[in-house]
Amino acid sequence: MTGILEGIRVLELGQVLAGPFAGAIFADLGAEVLKLERVEGGDDARHMGPPFRHGDALNFHIFNRGKKSIAIDLKSEAGRTAFERLAAEADVFIHNMRPGVTQALGIDGAVLCARHPRLVYCEISAFGHVGPMRMQPGYEPLVQAFSGLSSTNGGPDDPPMRIGASVCDQGTGMWAVIGALALLQRRHTTGRGGVVSASLLETALVWNGQKADAYVNEGRLPERHASGHPGFVPYESFDTADTPLLICCGNDRLFAKFATALGHADWAADARFETNRARLTHKDELLAQLRPLLRTQTRAQWLALFEAAGVPCSPVHTVPEVLAHPQVEALGLLQAVPREDFRLSALPLSIDGRRPAHRAGAPRLGEHNAEFGLPSPAQAG
Repeated sequence: MTGILEGIRVLELGQVLAGPFAGAIFADLGAEVLKLERVEGGDDARHMGPPFRHGDALNFHIFNRGKKSIAIDLKSEAGRTAFERLAAEADVFIHNMRPGVTQALGIDGAVLCARHPRLVYCEISAFGHVGPMRMQPGYEPLVQAFSGLSSTNGGPDDPPMRIGASVCDQGTGMWAVIGALALLQRRHTTGRGGVVSASLLETALVWNGQKADAYVNEGRLPERHASGHPGFVPYESFDTADTPLLICCGNDRLFAKFATALGHADWAADARFETNRARLTHKDELLAQLRPLLRTQTRAQWLALFEAAGVPCSPVHTVPEVLAHPQVEALGLLQAVPREDFRLSALPLSIDGRRPAHRAGAPRLGEHNAEFGLPSPAQAG
């Protein structure tokens, strides 16, 4: 696939995840992404775990594929001069530096865009660009806890728990890219860039928006349903004779099919269960009959029965199970990295029927300095 964003140059002053993930999206879509790193050590993600390839941790390879690395000292006069030259030639600048760093360096949004008015400037923070906590740093689990996201995750008897994936970091990287693409489109008309501000807290609040909006508008405190749903019954994971199975009866027609497949067509005519609202009221009574029944057969047996009846259901897969599934293999999300001996997950989208491919692996620290007229740094270790 020809790079959709070929001809767009992105400067990324990113650390670990949110900023680098935004840069990786741009790189996969064909933009030239110049990753600006500290001369000593580079991005902290290079050391986030044991060495995987070329001395760098796997996390670094995942979020920095397809980029060029420029090791630069932004505190030096030579480094600042080089940065200004690169910024003048860039279309997008992304950073997720600790609050106050860009101001101290004289490259915050208002100042840098005044010098380079066509630049689209993307700033990523933990708690947002306004408010009393705007200068505080933060990490994924802190923001999940602060935002209330952890409080709604898990079952009713569980302690608050972090969602396993870095949904705030990666989600914020996505919002930054969406905002940047919107400003690039506006620039076609106005000739001017602008500043996109995104934060982990805002992302977390949006992911938890259904719960928050229910509380604000209806006074309903969020309940914790583990794999379940507050608005549908049955709509959760159940134990079978061997491994769990998730069942989703999203309307009364599906429930009738489900009940018939179980040999309990009478449930669909029972006043306690015939409508979803009735099932919500009598959930405990229904589940008390359903749970022991589902433990009488294996997951595979129930899957065959329910799929034949048109009842939405799914195995609760482990990571190895889902990676080996024919549907996942058909999607081709795991792709080989050019000139490397490993595979990484690609972007979860296709354009004109084709998924954007990895263009290259992650760069060595300062690998591309010479290409941009900068001295190569001494390689650590």
